[in-house]
Amino acid sequence: MTAAAAVEVAVSTVIFALRRSPADDRMTVWLPLVRRIREPFDGRWALPGGPLGPNEDLAESAARTLAETTLLTPQYLEQLYAFGNTDRSPGERVVSIVYWALVRSDEADVAVETENVRWFEADSVPELAFDHNVIVDYALWRLRNKLEYSHIASAFLGDTFTLSELREVHEAVLQKPLDPANFRRQVESSGQVVPTEQLRTGGRHRPARLYRYNTAAPDTTSGPLGARPLPGRTQG
Repeated sequence: MTAAAAVEVAVSTVIFALRRSPADDRMTVWLPLVRRIREPFDGRWALPGGPLGPNEDLAESAARTLAETTLLTPQYLEQLYAFGNTDRSPGERVVSIVYWALVRSDEADVAVETENVRWFEADSVPELAFDHNVIVDYALWRLRNKLEYSHIASAFLGDTFTLSELREVHEAVLQKPLDPANFRRQVESSGQVVPTEQLRTGGRHRPARLYRYNTAAPDTTSGPLGARPLPGRTQG
């Protein structure tokens, strides 16, 4: 009888932030990638991650590799999915527990960027190591869907925001323009956000009302916008 091959457990993280595209100055979804410096896939870009340490839990491993590679310490860190196809890592059996993190633009701006760590637009990443293109596609699909029924946009905005800022998050994630008047009407009627007594001042425009998510409302209602279908790739 042949002995069963050992299975290695790894932890990877998809980190999403909103940044402006240099091509047209639109706000889009970006993520940092790390260049591999050993085989397999030496020289190819990959998600931040690595083997699970012997004395750490999964979330600790995700946070550690993020801090080591990008200096990011996101407040929003959630387990996304487990990927374990038998052919995902040449020559060995590796199961990856994938987390995803969302960071504000100002947090992303302090992330380290070197020859081997670089930010890419999430919808136009190059061919990545292992099955990481599949993982990025799946994470984007989850983000676009979760935007519709949860308070996840606050991870990009902070505790308070204007409706214009909230609309810009939706437009960046969904990659389509939204009518300002319709967006305001649908968001206000949903009961998911409530106005505060504060105003956003200091810009070129007149002061704008700040809103916050309504913590008394269920975090499961359908949002005003449509998300994309699940990408047509196989998840492991």
